[in-house]
Amino acid sequence: MPGMSAGTNILVIGGGLVGASLAIALDAAGVEVTLVETAVPRADAQPSYDERNLALARATVNGLASIGVWQHAVEAATPIRHIHVSRAGEFGSARIDADTQGVAALGWTLPARELGAALLRRLDECTHLTRFAPATLTGLASRETGWCAQLSTAEGGCNIDARLLVGADGSDSFVRSQLGIGSERHDYRQTLFVCTVTPERDHRQRAYERFSDDGPVALLPLADRRCGLVLTVPVEQAEKVAALDDAGYLELAQRRFGWRLGRLERPGKRHPYAIHRVAAERLIARRAVLVGNAAQTVHPIGAQGFNLGLRDALTLAELAAQAVDPGAGELLANYAARRAADRDGTMMMSHGLVTLACLSQPALAPLRSLALLAFDRLPSLQRGLARRGMGFRGEPPLAVLERLP
Repeated sequence: MPGMSAGTNILVIGGGLVGASLAIALDAAGVEVTLVETAVPRADAQPSYDERNLALARATVNGLASIGVWQHAVEAATPIRHIHVSRAGEFGSARIDADTQGVAALGWTLPARELGAALLRRLDECTHLTRFAPATLTGLASRETGWCAQLSTAEGGCNIDARLLVGADGSDSFVRSQLGIGSERHDYRQTLFVCTVTPERDHRQRAYERFSDDGPVALLPLADRRCGLVLTVPVEQAEKVAALDDAGYLELAQRRFGWRLGRLERPGKRHPYAIHRVAAERLIARRAVLVGNAAQTVHPIGAQGFNLGLRDALTLAELAAQAVDPGAGELLANYAARRAADRDGTMMMSHGLVTLACLSQPALAPLRSLALLAFDRLPSLQRGLARRGMGFRGEPPLAVLERLP
């Protein structure tokens, strides 16, 4: 209704994967929350519910299960029981095995659209949630007790007063800019192409990450013996690669990945994504906080983006559920401190991998190979890195911890 005003405890701007997860987690904790989504609530309309295949860390699945989302997605998910890491043209490889780590699966692969659909089904079950969709944030005004958000909706403009404002609106966050929080941006000058393929040999629930001078390539296990192919190319080659026919694209993928699974066949529709690193200079402002890609956008190498963002959301929900005032400065400072080790470590890992593992520098070749061999042969080193890869880094939210019988 034009000119309408309303109030809420927590206002989440952005209904993508992380924003929706945060709203669900807050609702599950009995916290009043309002979610503003730019798209109508359909899995085929939300931009972040796209064609990617997400590699969900074990901690992520624990977290999704704890807020009632995983039950809506599990049938479409494929377990990852083995991970194989190598570099083209160099000796040595690193392998991680679920049995060795004492778990049933290291993680699961799930199409982003399937996770989006599961989130939408769970959002429909929420009882403490108010949703504005489609709606756009057009401005923010500071109030003594929080923020007043000006929204544009199909029915006209409205104002929402909130004690805590959450920016979950992506890499080019409008909330971040309105709060005056700067960001560091790095253009990797790479383009990511994603599609599905069917390999000649069964993937046996194994995920592959292979590095090269031109960037990483990954194969993620999917249902029906298919794999999600993630191929990174230098930005200068992107237009040429996009113009390849199926046979030409498969030839390129085969050359970059190799023949571990035999011939790659039956490619699905390809979708390109430009790759940037964006890091907010700080996570919090007065009665405001950033989560997910608004806080940090990482290189997709190692598939850490959504996994990191969900831990943001679940940590914030955990703290807000215990608070009288969710926008209190002490709470937000605690949130930033809780997220520091995980955020910094994950960003350093993803950036370091793409710059060192893909750097065209012959002198580094033996060092990289020795590092892979050491990882493969030193159980203590492998165990620590595997746990961090499964999402158990720093001080994780309680919702992602293992639930033992």
